[in-house]
Amino acid sequence: MNEKPQWFLIETEQEYNNAVARYETVRHATTGADHKEKLLLVHLIADYENRTWDLPDVDPVELIKIRMEDFGYKAADLAQVYGDKGTVSKVLNYKQPLSLTMIRKFSVLLHLPAGELLKEYQLAE
Repeated sequence: MNEKPQWFLIETEQEYNNAVARYETVRHATTGADHKEKLLLVHLIADYENRTWDLPDVDPVELIKIRMEDFGYKAADLAQVYGDKGTVSKVLNYKQPLSLTMIRKFSVLLHLPAGELLKEYQLAE
């Protein structure tokens, strides 16, 4: 019998990883118990990230660049995850805004809360 986990306040990195993994399995649910679990997980994950991650108050592109430096990533590494080097280059040069797909993928790759990547910022003219 497959028993669903009970969720409580996330206090450790392991609990956080478990919650993120479970969220990935129920994220497309739109009704029922899985949908309610998804909504709960969003709050628990966001609460943990807000309590534990001390991020600088900069625009999303600058935050991505900081995390790339932290992890030793190049634009090609982001392109490998996203799938399009040209688009990644445009985003990093403020020529194109982040897409929702990019936000999701870069949030996981760079260990950033997706909410930090959703902030508005100015594009270059």
